[in-house]
Amino acid sequence: MNFSWTAHRFAGGALALDVANSVVLRHDEARRVDRFGVEGQLLSFPKAAAEFSAERAIFGDVVLTAPKDKQAFIALREATDRYFRSRVLCGHEEALLADLLEAIARVLRGGSAANGVDRATAHSALRLIATPDNERMKICGNCGWLFLDRSKNRSRVWCDMTVCGNRAKASRHYRRRKEEDVP
Repeated sequence: MNFSWTAHRFAGGALALDVANSVVLRHDEARRVDRFGVEGQLLSFPKAAAEFSAERAIFGDVVLTAPKDKQAFIALREATDRYFRSRVLCGHEEALLADLLEAIARVLRGGSAANGVDRATAHSALRLIATPDNERMKICGNCGWLFLDRSKNRSRVWCDMTVCGNRAKASRHYRRRKEEDVP
């Protein structure tokens, strides 16, 4: 299976969330796909992140490199997902925050390259931790991805209107039409 990294794959609004969202259908064991588990995807991710991530301005002209320690990077991804998903659903979790900070420290201590996507992800997670506005972080009503709602009235429901929003609207339309056709 081969994927392409498109702008939709970076709908999280922060690199740390985009990395957490690299597991497609995370809570559906039958259809779950770990994009970093697919050959070559982890190597192509840094270039795509530099092009599509909402935080690309922070990287400047630096070319991001693949993570030095894949295991530490995946641990960071999982800790990021657990902490921020919990923060959206039930509020601040001290133990999960400690786990995330440990994963960040492991990446930063691990001697990753200054321009490594793992280091950039760790810094992105730290910025998100420091963001006190929990109402801006949401979980997509269609795909379950984490995203930052940067709309003025904080009314976004989907990570990406052109993909998840359209799918949800089309599904509603289909159900309504089907109900109208029932004799």
